Order: sequence, then C-alpha cells, then structure tokens
Amino acid sequence: MTIMPRCGHIVLTLRLIKRSTLRQYAARFPKAGRPLGDWARLVLSGTWQNLVETRRMFPHADQVKVKSGRTVTIFNVWGNDFRLITAIHYDPQKVFVLNFLTHAEYTRNTWKNRL
Repeated sequence: MTIMPRCGHIVLTLRLIKRSTLRQYAARFPKAGRPLGDWARLVLSGTWQNLVETRRMFPHADQVKVKSGRTVTIFNVWGNDFRLITAIHYDPQKVFVLNFLTHAEYTRNTWKNRL
C-alpha cells in the first residue's frame, strides 16, 4: 500500500493485482509489452474513486456487465488491437487484471460468460 502526502491529507494510490499477469500477456503479445507497462505505471500513480476519474487518465475506459452480474472495466491497448479487462475496486484502491484479448477475441463476446 502506497501512501502519499497531498494537500495535508494522506492519499492511498491504486494497487495493481497481479503485475506478473501483465508480463505474461506482454510475452504472449510482444507489441503490447510497452503499452501494458505504460498502462501499469499510470494505474499505480492513480487515486481514482469512480469511472469518471478513471476516464480522466484513460478516456476510452468502459464498464461492461458480465454474466456473473459484476461490472468490469475495459481498457484499449495499442490503439484498437487489444483489450485489457480489469475489475476495479475503488474503495480499497485495487485494480485486478482479469484478461487480455485481441480485438477479434473481444468482439466475439464469449469472454463475458467466463467472468
């Protein structure tokens, strides 16, 4: 847990669960390696409380309801080539990496049934 002073207050920055999963995706899709690293660095500097704040850093972030009834947040990676699927828990400031798909895999929508 990272604590940063901000205007006399203590602010918790986001935690990213699991960075090793991002490294696996980067190894599988080399052209996505650098964008995933950049995404991770930005996430770790964030202090988002809701989707509106998330979109200030990532304007194309979208929320999608999946089969389980839960909401996931989708990030475009490397333009329109890949989608990073995450679960953001704003209150404890945690971002869980759930899946990484090519655009073609994402548009099939079968991934929604697995979450």
